[in-house]
Amino acid sequence: MTIDIYPPLPPFYKYKDYIENPKSAQKPPPPFEGTYVCYGGNYTTDDVFPSLNNFKKELSSFNRELQLHILDLADILVERPSQYARKVEHISVIFKNLHHFLNSLRPY
Repeated sequence: MTIDIYPPLPPFYKYKDYIENPKSAQKPPPPFEGTYVCYGGNYTTDDVFPSLNNFKKELSSFNRELQLHILDLADILVERPSQYARKVEHISVIFKNLHHFLNSLRPY
């Protein structure tokens, strides 16, 4: 039984001359297609994305609602400054909804 002084080289070490010869690295495997099991659930590689027109309408409605509430807040601050907290809470909820909605657009 022989004992090595150093641990074995990592598998990617054989591609150390990649900068001089880019074709020395092996090709990546082809993308997997079909169904697969992950954590006990069956999933498929067919991604279905919703229409962006619906998102566009929702974003414009969030924008209009936010503008309306900010104008109402300015009006409340001028006329009744003691009642601003409720309007600020409404604006905060709109921002949270908008943030959640934009995160739903993000591909994972």
